[in-house]
Amino acid sequence: MPATGYTAVEYGGVSVLVGPRRGAYPYGNSLLVHGTSASLVVDPSLSLVEAAPPADLVLVSHAHEDHIAGLGSYDVPVHIHRGDLDALRSRAALVAGYGLPPGDVEEVDRTMRDQFHVHGRAAKAFDDGTVFDLGGRTVTVVHLPGHTEGHSGFLVEPDGFLFIADIDLTSFGPYYGDVGSDLPDYEASMRRCRDIDARWYGTSHQKGVIEGPAEFRHRLDVFAAVVQKREAALLDFLSEPRTVEEIVEHRLVYRPHVEGPHVRPVERRTAVQHLDRLESLGRVEQVEQGRFRAR
Repeated sequence: MPATGYTAVEYGGVSVLVGPRRGAYPYGNSLLVHGTSASLVVDPSLSLVEAAPPADLVLVSHAHEDHIAGLGSYDVPVHIHRGDLDALRSRAALVAGYGLPPGDVEEVDRTMRDQFHVHGRAAKAFDDGTVFDLGGRTVTVVHLPGHTEGHSGFLVEPDGFLFIADIDLTSFGPYYGDVGSDLPDYEASMRRCRDIDARWYGTSHQKGVIEGPAEFRHRLDVFAAVVQKREAALLDFLSEPRTVEEIVEHRLVYRPHVEGPHVRPVERRTAVQHLDRLESLGRVEQVEQGRFRAR
């Protein structure tokens, strides 16, 4: 990971600390928010390991390694939604949330430790609607579950800046492949974001900051449509009976060249969530034990 540092871009009283490669994974975009009495950082990424701006507290949108890699730079209170509290406090709990095959757990745990500096961190829990008053500027928690159980955004006022973290508007589309992920929750979270009028909408990765509700809603609709494209691809594949493992091999999420211990577990959990929904809608049937076909 040779790239280091960040570029600070100002949006009212919010500084977006843009990571290398526009915050593409394994990097990310962090926030620095100043008030008259306190300041906070949101999601200290790898970029903040060596050059962390001072702050009085840290907010974490969710417990994934690219959002907490720079936590070791801060000896201040850390806050996260209670749904992700255990994963922040324990690296073992974080790794367990990826649902990896047993043989891959040790290697991934080592990567979390050595490349992302994840060691487990004491933290306090916040809930939807919790307000952090910095003096003349507030940061309000907007719970946006689905990506993880505790995934949250933050609305900064009076600037009108909504940080939506990993509802990141990239062409990859929504990610709901962890053990604690939930597709219906993710879709509800996107609808909630769509209903919030803000001046700026900030994401954790390449898309950066979008200005204005109209442009944001357009990009959010394109992002959300990836879910329907996956569902359509699955229905097409189920023109003849298929097992879950065949769907995993076919892939709904990752392109064929992508490899890693996470790929098959993510594909499996994604496939199962879509199958469950399509069965409940009567669009897929289980023709025999473990084999599914479109109706």
